Amino acid sequence: MDLGGTNLRAATVDQRGRTHDRVKHHTPRTDDAGQIVQAIIAAVRECEQRSAARGARIRALAIALPGTVEAASGVVMNAPNIPCINGFRLRAALMGDVSWPVILENDANAAAVGEMWQGAARERRTIICLTLGTGVGGGIILDGKLWRGVDGAAGEIGHMSVEPFGHACNCGGRGCLEVYASATAVVRMAHEGLTRYPSSTLRALTQLTAKDVYEHGLAGDELAREVFRRMGQYLGIGLASLVNLLNPEMIVIGGGAANGWDLFIEHARQELLSRAFPVPARRAQIVRAACGDDAGLLGVAHLAFEFLQGEISGTEEALAL
Repeated sequence: MDLGGTNLRAATVDQRGRTHDRVKHHTPRTDDAGQIVQAIIAAVRECEQRSAARGARIRALAIALPGTVEAASGVVMNAPNIPCINGFRLRAALMGDVSWPVILENDANAAAVGEMWQGAARERRTIICLTLGTGVGGGIILDGKLWRGVDGAAGEIGHMSVEPFGHACNCGGRGCLEVYASATAVVRMAHEGLTRYPSSTLRALTQLTAKDVYEHGLAGDELAREVFRRMGQYLGIGLASLVNLLNPEMIVIGGGAANGWDLFIEHARQELLSRAFPVPARRAQIVRAACGDDAGLLGVAHLAFEFLQGEISGTEEALAL
């Protein structure tokens, strides 16, 4: 399940990474965490009925969440887009209604696992995954293992500072990558540039979107192209720091703002190569994500299968003793 601030998407996923029994509902806008639990259970029952009709059996419930999760306790530490579950013991609440193991994971972490399992990073073991959407999310996999950090908060790549005296970020910091390389940033930079580019075709649009900026950039609009150039440069600054720090095999970039790939990626690559150490910079492949919106669903499913395999191994060990 992928629990977002707007939509709740669910599917059953088999061990080959094939999705079945898709369900999509609006996430309740509520101050009551219990209503979120009810919405999740309703989607679970719908998937359960459909899978049973196919003769399949569900073995775990795995949920990707837009926020920080304490994986061991099942507590949602911080979910800015669904604030009613902040500090909520979501796993415990769900286990009152389902008899399977419940796995919770940050959505960007889950997307990284999904891309490693079924997407652009197959057969890679040390990767970084960025999701460029309304904000910028990140997931880090080191030697095949998801790196969560001591508090479960690792991978907040969007809040690396790339411009120390830059724009304020919603996190409370300044100059974060998120305020220069997200869809929100693309729109803001376009608005800021209108006075410098009075002949820009973007002036005629009343409700400007990142997609508009991209399309006008493809058509040759100078302001739109300048926006994506800046986005690429700031992204490259962030990538250079990540490459020097973690020496990844591959950096996977997804999310809605990645649709502007053709206009920003070469600027990002050039910035990376000019700032990072030469050998790791050349080694790190930068590729587009391949799983689309399913990356998080696939990722949490894979984490669930890993958990189940651990349970089976533990049982076999106990029997052997």
